[in-house]
Amino acid sequence: MRRTRPLLFVLAAVLVAVVGVVVLRDPEGVVGTPVAGPAAAVPTTTPPPPSTTTAAPATTTTTSRATTTPAGKIKAGEPRQGVATFYDSDGGGACSYDPGPDPLTAAMNVADYENSAACGAHLLVQAAGGKSITVRVTNLCPAPCRPGQLDLSAEAFAVLAPPVRGEIPVTWTLVSPETSKTISLRYKSGSSQYWCGIQVLDHRNPVARLEVQAGGQWRPLPRAEYNYFLSENGAGCGGPVAITDLHGERLVVDALPVRPGAVQATKAQFRRAGE
Repeated sequence: MRRTRPLLFVLAAVLVAVVGVVVLRDPEGVVGTPVAGPAAAVPTTTPPPPSTTTAAPATTTTTSRATTTPAGKIKAGEPRQGVATFYDSDGGGACSYDPGPDPLTAAMNVADYENSAACGAHLLVQAAGGKSITVRVTNLCPAPCRPGQLDLSAEAFAVLAPPVRGEIPVTWTLVSPETSKTISLRYKSGSSQYWCGIQVLDHRNPVARLEVQAGGQWRPLPRAEYNYFLSENGAGCGGPVAITDLHGERLVVDALPVRPGAVQATKAQFRRAGE
């Protein structure tokens, strides 16, 4: 983690007074749980998410500030042992992402899915023979998937081993890939000023927390298993949003209009781990 000299804290305080708060990173404090088990499973899928309509980028501001690092089961830089199976994936599923052209995806076992906390995570998967591939988590693999198990898309599995093998031992690690995309937000269908669900899209690192500004305070929203953060009383719907990744970096995005189903781009993106 970068060390900030005293002078930078003075400059940061001045910058906060002028433009607001957005970016921060803390030491990692998450824990992992190894284990693997055999048995393939066909993930259950959720109804298709709303149609995608891209809106103009929202503005964001940046500076630094301390925070508490979120905890989670997948720990950055910690290899996990498990097995890989495969299924026919279209990129959609329990994470409520739109089906897309990227065939290199994975469904995460229930334990490591952690109520959708694994959604959007990029994993480097390595087979015993040395072959490897990077996949993005888009779905949930229910029992009999075991902790540590990944159910890969058929295309991803084929890179590691002949499909006839059905199941192979693998090691997988959370990675922070290069990307030219910026984070987008989507309000769930049915959202309004009285109730809303907010989804984060195209994030480089797993999203650990989402807060909305309401009544002059930041309020964290609970996360649904289908990967939306819900404001059931309408607090903060249409207001500024703060997004924190697994590494503790916090981005604040200016208020976006409540446009149910529309994908609204921002100018923000998490830094790569280690930068």
